[in-house]
Amino acid sequence: MDHDQLRQKYLDFFKSKGHAIIAPAKLVPENDPTTLFTSSGMQQLVPNLKGEPNPMGVRLTDSQPSFRAEDIEEVGDNRHTTFFEMLGNWSLGDYFKKEQLAWFFSFLVNEIKLDPTKLFVTIFKGDKIVSRDTESELIWREQFQQILKPFLKIGIKEITVNYDPEKGIDISDRIFYYSAKKNWWSRSGTPDKMPVGEIGGPDNEVFYDFGAELKLHENSIYKDQPCHPNCDCGRFLEIGNSVFMQYEKLEDGTFKPLPKQNVDFGGGLERILMAVQNKQDMFETSIFYPVIEEIIKATEKSYESEYKPMMRTIADHVKAATFMISEGIEPSNKQQGYICRRLLRRAAVKVYALMGEQTDPTQFFTATSQAVRKLYDGVYFTDRVDFIDQVISDEVAKFIKTLKRGIAKIEKTDLVQIDGAFAFNLFQTDGIPFEITQEVLSKKGVKLSQEQFDLEFSKHKDQSRTASKGMFAGGLADHSEQITELHTATHLLNQALRIVLGREDIMQVGSNITAERLRFDFTYPDKLTDEQIKQVEDIVNEQIKKDLLVSFTVMDKDEALKVAVGAFSERYGDKVKVYSVGDPSIGLGQVFSREICGGPHVERTGVLGHFEIGKQEAVGAGKRRVYGYLK
Repeated sequence: MDHDQLRQKYLDFFKSKGHAIIAPAKLVPENDPTTLFTSSGMQQLVPNLKGEPNPMGVRLTDSQPSFRAEDIEEVGDNRHTTFFEMLGNWSLGDYFKKEQLAWFFSFLVNEIKLDPTKLFVTIFKGDKIVSRDTESELIWREQFQQILKPFLKIGIKEITVNYDPEKGIDISDRIFYYSAKKNWWSRSGTPDKMPVGEIGGPDNEVFYDFGAELKLHENSIYKDQPCHPNCDCGRFLEIGNSVFMQYEKLEDGTFKPLPKQNVDFGGGLERILMAVQNKQDMFETSIFYPVIEEIIKATEKSYESEYKPMMRTIADHVKAATFMISEGIEPSNKQQGYICRRLLRRAAVKVYALMGEQTDPTQFFTATSQAVRKLYDGVYFTDRVDFIDQVISDEVAKFIKTLKRGIAKIEKTDLVQIDGAFAFNLFQTDGIPFEITQEVLSKKGVKLSQEQFDLEFSKHKDQSRTASKGMFAGGLADHSEQITELHTATHLLNQALRIVLGREDIMQVGSNITAERLRFDFTYPDKLTDEQIKQVEDIVNEQIKKDLLVSFTVMDKDEALKVAVGAFSERYGDKVKVYSVGDPSIGLGQVFSREICGGPHVERTGVLGHFEIGKQEAVGAGKRRVYGYLK
C-alpha cells in the first residue's frame, strides 16, 4: 500500500462512518496572526471546536498538509520532518470515546492490516485534579481482548515495569499510563496550568512497535533504561492521537464536564505509512524514497553511508519549500518567506557538502522538486509548476555564490584569529553553518570549538526570543474583538477595490490580521494612486456609516460561487458559508458584498469605526499589498 492508497483508505473509512470530507486549509492560515503555518488539521476548526456550527456537519475528516518549524533541527534522523500530512477526524458534540477508539483500532487492524501484536496505547493516569481515564482503559481492554484472543490474556501494566528490550514486551502488556505531560491536551498545557474557563481533556496515543530485534538501542542514550512506548529509544513510533475535549476548568480549580464533548484525532500520514510498509526509516517509504533516489543519482553517493542524514534533510526541506512556494510564498527575510529561505539554504549547504564546488544548483534542485511534485500527482500542485522551479533555482543559485564568498573569507583569514566566535559570525553574516566552516578548516589542521560556537548561538537565540516573544505564541486562531472587526473590514475593502479599480477579476491572494492592523494581498498589476486610495477609504467608511447587517447563509459550493466572491475555491468543501454585508432579505441591491468565508465577523458594520489605508507595496508579479486600520 502506498501513500496515495493509504490517504484514500483513511478518508473512505471515515466517510463510511458518516463523516464529511472537508477540504484542507492552506499551508499559510488565513486571518490567524498567532502562527506562521498550519501545523495541524484542527487549526481551521478552532471556531467549531468552540461551538460555532460547521456547514459540513458534526462529523468531519480530512488530510491536512502541515508544517512545523520547531522540528527543523531534528530533521536528519529516521522519523522527523518539517512538512507532513495530518490525517484527521472530528466529532463536534456527536460521538465520543467508544466510537472513536473502536473505529481507529478497526482502521488499523482491519483496513490497513497492521499486526495487532505490534500496537500499544497510552492513556492519562490521572492526577490530584482530574481522575484517571478509566473509560478509555476499559474500551481498549475490550478492543484488544477481541482481536488478540489467540494470544495471552490482556492485562494492564504501569510504565515502571522493567522490560527487557532484547526479549520484547509481553503480549499482555498493551495499555500504559502516563502523566498529563504526555496524555493531556489543552492550549495551556497540563490541568494545573489551565486558566479558569479553559477547556481540555485526556488523549489516547497509539504506538507501533518495530521490535527489539532491530537493535535500535545499541547506540541510544536510553539503551540502559526500561523500554516502554514513550521511552524515545527508537523502537516505538506514535501513529495516532485521539484528543477528548471533555472538561472546563472552574474558579475553585476543579473541572466540570462540557455539555458537548468533542473528539479531535490526528495521525501523521507518513508515520502510519512507516508502520504499513514496516519501514523503520520514514525516508525509505514510498512518500520519500523516490526523492532520495533522485538525490542519490545526482550526488553519486550511497544512501547507506555517512551521507544518509544529509540526504534526509535535503529531501524534507525541498519538499516543504516546494509546498510553500506553490502557495505563493517566496524566499525573503520576513515571516513565512524567511522559513522558506532557511529551508532552501540548509538544503543547499548539504548539497554543497555532497557535491562540492561543481554543484549545479539549478539542475539539482529542479530535479528534486519535480520528484516531490510527482509523488503528489493528482492531489496537489495543479499549477504554478514553472513558478516553483524558477523561485527555487534563483534562491539557491544566489546562496551558492554567498556560500563560496564565505568560504573565501575563511581562506583569507589568519588562522590564529579563527575560533568558535569567528565561525558564529560567519554563520550570522553569510549563512555559513559551523560544519562547513569546520570542514574547510580541518584541511588546514584547525579544529574549532563547537562549545564556543554554541555559546554564541545560544546568546543570539535568547536575544531573538526576547525580541519576538508573543509575536507568534501558540498556534490557535485569535478571535478577539479587534481581529473580528478587522476581518470584517477586509470584506468591505475587497469589494471597494473592485469598484474603484473597475475590475471584477480582482481576487484576494492572502491576508494577515493582528489586533492593530489588517494586511490584504490582491491581484492587481499597478500601484494605486492617492486618489484611488481615497476613493476606497470613502466607500468602506460609507458602508460602516450605514450600519449594514452582516449575516451568513450555508450554500452548496457550486451555487455559492455563482453569486459570491470565492478566492480559494479549490480549498472549499461541498458546503460553504456565504457572508453578506447588507440585508439579503430585501433584495440583492441592498447587499454591498457577498463572499465565501469561514469567519469571524461582527453583526453590523456600524461598530467598525473609521477605516484608513496605510502603506501599499508590491508582493510579486501582478500582486499588491495594502495595510488597513480601524480608528
